[in-house]
Amino acid sequence: MTNPIETTMYDISQFFLYPVLLAIAALFVHAFYALGAFAWQAWQRAQGKPAGFELHAVRRADPYLDLVALESLAVKRLEFARIATRVAPMLGLVATMIPMGPALKALADGALQDVSRSLMVAFSAVILALLSAAISFTVVNVRKRWYSVDLAAIEAEWMAAAHSAPKAPPAAAVTPIQKQEAAA
Repeated sequence: MTNPIETTMYDISQFFLYPVLLAIAALFVHAFYALGAFAWQAWQRAQGKPAGFELHAVRRADPYLDLVALESLAVKRLEFARIATRVAPMLGLVATMIPMGPALKALADGALQDVSRSLMVAFSAVILALLSAAISFTVVNVRKRWYSVDLAAIEAEWMAAAHSAPKAPPAAAVTPIQKQEAAA
């Protein structure tokens, strides 16, 4: 590498190896944390425990939340795991490519032990990244289905309440503004 631009780009790329590896390790740990929380919630749902039905619990705590607020809450709760699902494979690719530079350089110098070490880091990082993405993807998709089912059930409850008392909206459908106006 005689060109200063190439040397600078190589040096910058090598600088990012450890932050990328740390990010992959954090996503891997998070994936197993999310898997544990998911398994616990699945058990609660199977047992019919109220804690397993997050949106219903939130609605009970604040009956004035409407469907849009509950949908926003569901999206917010899935957001980090959805991002992790997409970012982990990208970081795995980056962590694969960064050590390839030193591996190729070591190969040219005949240092096969350095080639082996660089390739070991590259392949280990991509495997952990793909595993964390697969776990996060599974958790996100099942939770998304759970939230959809829960939102449909809440909407059905509101519709049933609206049909049983057509003159007054159900208490859960009253917005905080309507509540304040009624109190005034």
